[in-house]
Amino acid sequence: MSAEPPGWPPGVGLVILDETGSTNDEARLRAEAGEPGPLWIMARRQVSGRGRGGRAWGEAQGNLYATLLLRPEGGATEASLLSFAACLAIAEIFESAGGRAALKWPNDALLNGGKAAGVLLEGSGRGAAMDWLAIGCGVNLVSHPPAAPEAAHPPTDLLAETGRRLEPEAALAILAASLERWRLRLAAEGFAPLRDAWLARAARLGQPIEARLPRESVKGLFEDVDAEGALVLRTAAGLRRIHAADIYFP
Repeated sequence: MSAEPPGWPPGVGLVILDETGSTNDEARLRAEAGEPGPLWIMARRQVSGRGRGGRAWGEAQGNLYATLLLRPEGGATEASLLSFAACLAIAEIFESAGGRAALKWPNDALLNGGKAAGVLLEGSGRGAAMDWLAIGCGVNLVSHPPAAPEAAHPPTDLLAETGRRLEPEAALAILAASLERWRLRLAAEGFAPLRDAWLARAARLGQPIEARLPRESVKGLFEDVDAEGALVLRTAAGLRRIHAADIYFP
């Protein structure tokens, strides 16, 4: 175990690696080996990080690559709500440095309008119970990749937007403390407080967006997020609830 920084949440472990393929893969291996969690795994460099849909996530040193390994008590639906908690915690990193955070459904965090962070949930379980859950968080602190032609938002980083250089360990301390507060609140009060806080930072709420699904694209007004975390679109045919999609802003 690594030394815990000041303000670290009690009862939560920490491992800091110089390099790994993916902190989510490291979490899976430790879960399969019997690690009980909760445990944060941070890498100073990861060489095969990924986001949603298997998209590559950068390997530059100085950015934050970290995963929280948990043994959830509920099923996959309840576990998926922790993505909102993680995004809220990342927003706190940005706001602590004077940046303007906005949250893009389902798992991106924007900084001054550019994409600077993402969350990836992975896990394993049977039926209504999960064996383990990995909440992977990647945050661009000091650098960002070039924009891809199809990117919905140009990438950016905390240093470029705010002039503040935050070390990965310091950013992780903010992330871990905030996520633990939201995780405990979710367990005690349900999704409503997280939903309210997330919607207060939601990008393009009430505005036209496009949800791209594997077999169709759905356009409409971003109406809401429901009690299960699904996106609610107001379309020409009525309200449409979407549980997974890539979101684009016209």
